[in-house]
Amino acid sequence: MNRELIVAVSNANKNKNAFETIDAIKASGFKNVFIQMYNRNWQPTQEEQLNYIKQLGLNVTAAHLTYDGIDNIWHDGDYLVNNYINNLITCYNNDIKLVMMHLTSKDSKEYNALGLTRIKKIVDFAKELDIKVAFENVHYPGYLEYVLTHIKNDNVGLCFDTGHYHYYFQDNFDFSKFKDRILFVHFHDNHGTYDEHLLPFDGNINWLNVINKLKECNYIGPIALEIVYSNNYLNQDINSFYKEGYSRAKRIEKLFK
Repeated sequence: MNRELIVAVSNANKNKNAFETIDAIKASGFKNVFIQMYNRNWQPTQEEQLNYIKQLGLNVTAAHLTYDGIDNIWHDGDYLVNNYINNLITCYNNDIKLVMMHLTSKDSKEYNALGLTRIKKIVDFAKELDIKVAFENVHYPGYLEYVLTHIKNDNVGLCFDTGHYHYYFQDNFDFSKFKDRILFVHFHDNHGTYDEHLLPFDGNINWLNVINKLKECNYIGPIALEIVYSNNYLNQDINSFYKEGYSRAKRIEKLFK
């Protein structure tokens, strides 16, 4: 089975604006992207980026919603519900059918029923718009299990992030709890010491093991790279970086066959 190959439009690329990133993605062979909808004062703006992506004929398959202040979802974060609902409306208006969300950050507050109620409002609204919501494995164990145990909506599942799995979880992750609930995967690499967002196979993730676990979970979705042009990659131009990214995505695709 051939899978969609997707890459993130990263606003963290060193010394490159989003238009330059999008141009390089287009030239590399990728036809699909996911965007960062972080509600920040970027130049070019989120809206300008989205319009430019469409202008170049690229398909926007998903949106990574902001994680700024996400810990307040478990505390005094009623305002977050409205923020996310507004983002979902933007996605609906742009025919984006899947969003990714974090459930915690480094300033974690313990998960609780109050936060769950807020999350339920968000995902129920997404369901009305026929949008899927994929929560990431990030920072601490327990949050995903808590949310996915209590929310059974068929539009809700996991966005499995390979870099977070290796760094934050040190490869300790019970895949069996998420069988048939993985909606999306962020593929990137690191050396287990911080979240580097390297090209796959440039760190020390055991890729064969990860792919086998995803296959056991019946993951049939796309291959989406969440990579960043920075550090050692600056020795090559950004076009070469994304062309190599496309090659690595094809290499992962072969591991699924």
